[in-house]
Amino acid sequence: MDILLPDADAQTAFGARLAAILPSQFVIYLHGDLGTGKTTLARGILRGLGHQGAARSPTYTLIEPYEIGPRRVYHLDLYRLADPEELEYLGLRDLLGEEALWLVEWPERGAGLLPAADLDIGIDYLPQGRQLILKAQNDAASALMAGLARRA
Repeated sequence: MDILLPDADAQTAFGARLAAILPSQFVIYLHGDLGTGKTTLARGILRGLGHQGAARSPTYTLIEPYEIGPRRVYHLDLYRLADPEELEYLGLRDLLGEEALWLVEWPERGAGLLPAADLDIGIDYLPQGRQLILKAQNDAASALMAGLARRA
């Protein structure tokens, strides 16, 4: 599924629309070059889930946890990760058993230690805006994408 978005506000709004249909346990990998808006999309999802406070980029902390009502969300930005094994030192293994929504930027840098993606979202630059390319990795993500298509 390809989605064309004209600006950062549209990207945030799409994230909120996506949040409205996300199950409580789901893994989204966010792919794209620097500056394409992976964090902008993650912020839109967090806002759509009801997060009211600051939604910081976890570029330096690597993992930013959120508790939004009964829902737990982990936002990871692995750009600065030198070795996937560093995730062990951050306690990733302890988090994997929890029911949570995972938003993972630069997932290839944590290969082998991250939970498998339900949905991959690639973000590409366009002359005007961004193109999101959504790829379902299982039946749950396919159903989610069908729900998005109905809401379009």
